[in-house]
Order: sequence, then C-alpha cells, then structure tokens
Amino acid sequence: METFDPKYQNQHIESKIVVALERISEAFKVLLWQKGKENALTPLQLQILLFVNFHLPEKCKVNYLAKEFNVTKATISESIRLLLKKDLILKETDPSDTRSYFIYLTEKGRAIVLRTSSFAQPIEKPIHSFSEEQKEILFQSLLQLIGKLNKADVINVQRMCTSCRFYESGAENDYCRLLEKRLYQKDLRMDCPEHQIAL
Repeated sequence: METFDPKYQNQHIESKIVVALERISEAFKVLLWQKGKENALTPLQLQILLFVNFHLPEKCKVNYLAKEFNVTKATISESIRLLLKKDLILKETDPSDTRSYFIYLTEKGRAIVLRTSSFAQPIEKPIHSFSEEQKEILFQSLLQLIGKLNKADVINVQRMCTSCRFYESGAENDYCRLLEKRLYQKDLRMDCPEHQIAL
C-alpha cells in the first residue's frame, strides 16, 4: 500500500484518514514545540511536566513515563536529569524500591505547566463547532482506533474505559462497576485516574 501516494489515496478512504491523522499529529507537534521553545524545554520535557502535573505519583516514575511516551528509559532519565537541573522537578525515593523514585513538580515547574497546558487549544477549538453527533462519532471512532493500535502493540499505554477491568459493554449503554453507573458515549474516559487494565 502506498498511503502517501495521492493517486492511491484518491482511491482509498482509509489512506485519506491516515494522512488526515498525520496532519493533525504534525499540528500537535508544532504547537508543543512552540510552547517548549518559549520555555527553553524540549517537547518531551514539556510533556513530562504536563503528565506529572495531572497524574498520580505511581505513574510518575521512569518506567511508566518511558512506556507512556514510547521512548527508552535512558531518554526519560536524561530528560529528568535536565528538568532537575532547571529546578522544575523533585525526585523522591520509592520506599518499597530504593532503586526507583517518584517525580514531583516544583513551584517553578507548576508555573510552567500553568503557562503551557493550553497549548493544544488551537486543535480543540474547531471541534467545539461540530454538532454533538459529529463529536460522538469522531470520539467513538478514535476510541476504537486507539484500542486496535494498543492490541497491535503500536500504542503501549492506554487508560480508557474500554480497556479497564471495571468496564462492561452493553447493548444500549456501557457500565462502570467502580463508579456504579451507566456510561453514555460522552461519559467514556480517555485518561481515567482509576483505570485498571482488564486481564
């Protein structure tokens, strides 16, 4: 298949979708790069700060971050070393494993997150103009695509309802056994703090 060949694309909607996703990915990278540059950070360093700010300490460790961002532990360790040098994060040894540590933001790190966390607004803003039905169809399609990419080992980590042990799929509505509530399309989460991988 020649996904990026316009002649091939014109005959295959799947290729058009892949190219459309690639363009959105490029927009995301450009916005991340711009915000990072404004704050003397690489895109990965900025992503680490944003992730640490919004996630529980057990996820803010080298091994988990390497899986989250699909890079080596050495790459994450180097980024952490530089963030420590810039006084943007702190390390705290894990009492259950003294070779491991949790990462926390300093006040300076939180200030950068405050300035940069809206970097993706230019991508989100046009979505607000979609109808509720368009948003739900797009969201459902993306959930399915991410789930399939995860099963194919292209995406390492996901914390979506559909991969959680508390999730039950129903004919009409889905259900969360942890929250003990029905889940409508708009209730499904992309990044759930209580997520536990289904076995």
